[in-house]
Amino acid sequence: MPPPFKLRDIDHVVLRVADMAGMRAFYEGVLGCKLEKVQDHIGLIQLRAGRSLIDLVDIAGTIGREGGAAAGREGRNMEHFCLIVDPFDPAAIATHLEAHGVAAGSLANRYGAEGEGPSLYLRDPEGNGVELKGPGPR
Repeated sequence: MPPPFKLRDIDHVVLRVADMAGMRAFYEGVLGCKLEKVQDHIGLIQLRAGRSLIDLVDIAGTIGREGGAAAGREGRNMEHFCLIVDPFDPAAIATHLEAHGVAAGSLANRYGAEGEGPSLYLRDPEGNGVELKGPGPR
C-alpha cells in the first residue's frame, strides 16, 4: 500500500560540525547561503539554500553531543548533498571557488532530480561532499 502523501522536495540537511565559524563562513561566504535562524541554546545554525535549509549542528552542543564524535576522513555522516545552482556558468563558478581557495572536481553531466545537467563536486571545510548542479531541461 502506498503512503497517503507525496514527497515533494528536500526540506533540509543537517551537518554535525566541529568548527561552526569556519563552516558558517564557507556556506555563507562561498556558497551564498543566508542566515535564517540561530539557536545557541542547542548549538544550531540554520542557513537558507534556496527553498531548502542547511542546518549546522555544533558537535559540542546539546544536539551534537547526541551523535557522538564528529565525522572525519575515515567516517562520514553522508556521501554528499546536491545544490542546484542557476545560472550554471562553469567558468564563473571555478573563478569564484578558486578565489575562496576551494578546489572543485571535474565538470561532468550527471543525473539528478531535474534530469541530466552539468555538475561538479567540492568539499566543505570539514570534508563533507557538496555537489553543485545546473538545472535540468526546462
